[in-house]
Amino acid sequence: MTAHGAEGRPAGGAAQSAASERMAALNCGYAWGMCADVDDSDAPAASMGRATLGRLLAVDVRTFEALAGRHWPGADRVLPRLSRAANHGVLWFTVAACITATRTPRSRRAAAHGVASLALASATINTFGKRSVRRPRPLLDAVPLVRQLKRQPVTTSFPSGHAASAAAFATGVALESGRWGTAVAPLAAAVALSRVYTGVHYPSDVLVGAALGVGAAFAVRGVIAVAENRPHRAGPEPEAGTAPQSSA
Repeated sequence: MTAHGAEGRPAGGAAQSAASERMAALNCGYAWGMCADVDDSDAPAASMGRATLGRLLAVDVRTFEALAGRHWPGADRVLPRLSRAANHGVLWFTVAACITATRTPRSRRAAAHGVASLALASATINTFGKRSVRRPRPLLDAVPLVRQLKRQPVTTSFPSGHAASAAAFATGVALESGRWGTAVAPLAAAVALSRVYTGVHYPSDVLVGAALGVGAAFAVRGVIAVAENRPHRAGPEPEAGTAPQSSA
């Protein structure tokens, strides 16, 4: 007779253990692939690198499973919807419109900085990040069905584009307005958390994605600073071979 938990799912460790083994095998192959281009002449260093990466990925998987097995009251209704709302940046464009609607120069600047940071982070992740590191998505065996997204992502797992966009937008806003940044930060953190909660990302995917998003926001600030400090010309430059006219 098979033991079942309170919700009618198999309670025992057999199914969970099998899922963990399959997930570990996937990540082992991923780790090996990341180290495949290491020079064989340095075999001890390559072996140590693969072993270290394997241990880090094992911790990542265990953390994912611990979060998947934890029940957070109210989160099952909120976080999956929030995760879907952030698809294609729709949530952040809506927030930016609300910030802009306050009609103050600082608010408009904060919204513009947030959107520009989001665009840079999203382009970087989708162009280079996911194509460079082809990590498979987590297995959903340990994730309750009520949390799972109806449409699963088809791209690779590392890094998290949603976390990058959320962190980029929130940081960009905060760099221009501390008040708006404080208001947006919890929403950005919730979106990042939702990606692990719904089972579409490992924790490390989210952490690295968020770090890239913060970096994108600071990069945009640097570009803005350079543009603002560039001297403005009073008029067009004279054409080559034409002497500047002197005032009478």
